[in-house]
Amino acid sequence: MAEHEDTKVESMMEKILDKIHGDDSSSSGSDDDKPSASSLKSKTYRLFGREKSVHKILGGGKPADVFLWKDKKISAAVLGGVTLLWAVFEVFECHLLTFLCHLLIVMLALLFLWSNASSFINKEPPRIPEVKIPEGPVLQFASALVFEINRGIAALQDIGSGRDLKKFLSVIAGLWLLSILGSCCNFLTLFHICFVLLHTLPVLYEKYEDQVDLFVKKAMAEFNKQFSVFDAKVLSKIPRGLLKDKKRA
Repeated sequence: MAEHEDTKVESMMEKILDKIHGDDSSSSGSDDDKPSASSLKSKTYRLFGREKSVHKILGGGKPADVFLWKDKKISAAVLGGVTLLWAVFEVFECHLLTFLCHLLIVMLALLFLWSNASSFINKEPPRIPEVKIPEGPVLQFASALVFEINRGIAALQDIGSGRDLKKFLSVIAGLWLLSILGSCCNFLTLFHICFVLLHTLPVLYEKYEDQVDLFVKKAMAEFNKQFSVFDAKVLSKIPRGLLKDKKRA
């Protein structure tokens, strides 16, 4: 009898252990089936389909730190300096050549007075550092500028070829809005507006990127819906047979 009871206890223990292991495996399987937070984050819609961070999109390094206000003192100084230059040329209506000449006059006058006054106060004359423009960074900047200009020209040629009608209409609308903005203000004011936006929009987007991406996703879905309606009612009815025959000829 004792042996029979021992076998019963052992069988019950085995059943309990099997049940526990089965629950563990099922729970682990369910955990594996659940999507991870990183996979969900990767599937989240991002503005313009970006995969990099805002800091890397802006080029990284010190310029990106300035635009994203990583160092508030430097960013405020850069924005204040550009705003001051804009005020000098626009508010006070100072011309560029006049401003440069007056700046050089003040610098030369201060240097002359300091050099001659040093003999009266028994101090050494100021040591003027030798200023030279390095050739390497200038060539790198020129090469990068030429590359971007060529890429822009190629993009315009691709848009003008008519392969993507939606992109063509979007670029036309953007250039039209830019021309209206350019008629309201001159180039220097437009540059200052763009610079201020570059100092404010990226840092705001980095702070509220999830909300902005969700709003842009809804806006793009609505735009695609309206464009499909416009394409079905207007663009699809435009005859293109003559154009295709001319291209074949």
